[in-house]
Amino acid sequence: MKIRTLLSIILFSTSFFHLNPAHAEIPNSAALNQFIDQMVKKHHFNAAELNNLFKSVTIQQPILDAMGKRAEGKPWYEYRAIFMTDSRIDGGVQFWHENEAALKAVAQQYGVPAEIIVAIIGVETKYGAYTGKYRVIDALATLGFAYPSRSEFFLKELENFLILSREEHMDPLQPLGSYAGAMGLSQFMPSSYRAYAKDFDQDHKRDIWHNNSDAIASVANYFVANHWQPGGAIALQVSANGTAYRQALSKGVKPDTTIGKLRKLGLNIPAKLGNAENAKLLSYEMADHEELWLGFHNFYVITRYNHSPLYAMAVFQLSQAIREKIL
Repeated sequence: MKIRTLLSIILFSTSFFHLNPAHAEIPNSAALNQFIDQMVKKHHFNAAELNNLFKSVTIQQPILDAMGKRAEGKPWYEYRAIFMTDSRIDGGVQFWHENEAALKAVAQQYGVPAEIIVAIIGVETKYGAYTGKYRVIDALATLGFAYPSRSEFFLKELENFLILSREEHMDPLQPLGSYAGAMGLSQFMPSSYRAYAKDFDQDHKRDIWHNNSDAIASVANYFVANHWQPGGAIALQVSANGTAYRQALSKGVKPDTTIGKLRKLGLNIPAKLGNAENAKLLSYEMADHEELWLGFHNFYVITRYNHSPLYAMAVFQLSQAIREKIL
């Protein structure tokens, strides 16, 4: 049975769990049984071992609470203030100096600038300082079995996590990560770990928790897989005459309007950009005004890491601040 079919049998009432205020065991429910049955039939896991494993897994209310408090819900000027701090910028400079050889080698091999890689790790985990406090299996089980709107996604990630643990010879009860189950310096979800994590130092282990070179290469590999264009533009701040430009503001982050059309709508865009080039016009809310930015293809690629345009702009601006200090 496919994971999505589990949605029809998951029970979301409080009777589904042996509840206490913060933690609850997963009962021997139809949803759990179907999940285990799928792991056995599709991936040849041992049913008794999985049943025993899930006796040690707990549904955690703090994880459910955290899903409702995501920073991407803030206005840009508040979101920006989280990441554009002296400590985050200086930490990026220090991380760059400490990992200069790996960053240089990865940038040359993959074509992804060192400052972008550093900024991703800086935004995600403050250079490894905060890689998460929840057991990954608890986070994924909580969101897979007790968070209806995203159950399908997180059950699929739980499936990938168990396979990953087998592939990498990890005890599935040991890895820690974010409240959403993201892991290591690069905060990869299990499916991304399996698909994109790299063993850059060739020690036969893809360690994104403790091996900085592996984490650096894994971030770069993720961007390459999402069609990063080496040397391509990322974002550019622009100004506008009048309000006609608002016609070009729309949902999404993929470049969908030509530079020529944006110029006709009153945007002041440097002449070096040709009229046929595509861009996405983005508006960012400041405390007392708005900023207008053009996002190009590589900006869109950054949003494959996190679909929020706030996230991508934070990565871009942090990367530029770090690079300015390095140079």
